[in-house]
Amino acid sequence: DIWNPWHGCVKCSEGCQNCYMYFLDRMRDQNGAEIYKTKSGFSYPLQKDRTGHYKIQSGEQIRVCMTSDFFLDSADVWRDEAWDMIRQRSDLPFTIITKRVLRIKDCLPSDWGDGWDNVCICATMENQARADERLGEFLALPLKHRRIICEPCLSKIDFHGKLDGRISGITVGGESGPNARICDFEWILYLREQCERAGIGFHFKQTGAKFLKDGHLYRIARKNQRSRARRAGINIDK
Repeated sequence: DIWNPWHGCVKCSEGCQNCYMYFLDRMRDQNGAEIYKTKSGFSYPLQKDRTGHYKIQSGEQIRVCMTSDFFLDSADVWRDEAWDMIRQRSDLPFTIITKRVLRIKDCLPSDWGDGWDNVCICATMENQARADERLGEFLALPLKHRRIICEPCLSKIDFHGKLDGRISGITVGGESGPNARICDFEWILYLREQCERAGIGFHFKQTGAKFLKDGHLYRIARKNQRSRARRAGINIDK
């Protein structure tokens, strides 16, 4: 399930260039850079049905802020409330994906300690520059669960042997949409090689719309991008 306590974002790095949320908002004649607290959606984890039971059942995986960034500075005024809901729903695993790795440390709740069992924070690193910028800070954070997201993957990325068991794995994928940039299968395989050496998981999520393999550029419809990635058979389950 998805929980969007706030909507809208500010582009902050190369991976944001063709942001799908911005695209969808334009289709609705809205501005994706307009940031606001959602009304009915903000308290979603605590909402109950007519029988008094939570609408989100225990154990259900929750992805947070898929139309924004949980660590966006404009959301500082709402984040404590969001953390409190995550604290109350300790029976739910929450996944938070962010490009704002450098803000995480200052935005954690006071009782965070070495992390919460029900929270996995995923750092997006879409190219070499962002990996160099974010990895060290990400590894230094007190987290029980962390994962790296290389999506959209925009270049070959070398983690310089710094991957280890603190990271559960890497998810990688190409870019979708009409202005998608190329994703090279060699970049995917190099990431997999690094995960294999580190003994961590690897998930090739989707090819993207423009997929380069063995010197040939394939244009792949969105509906086929995940299945084409699965057919590669290169995932590492951990």
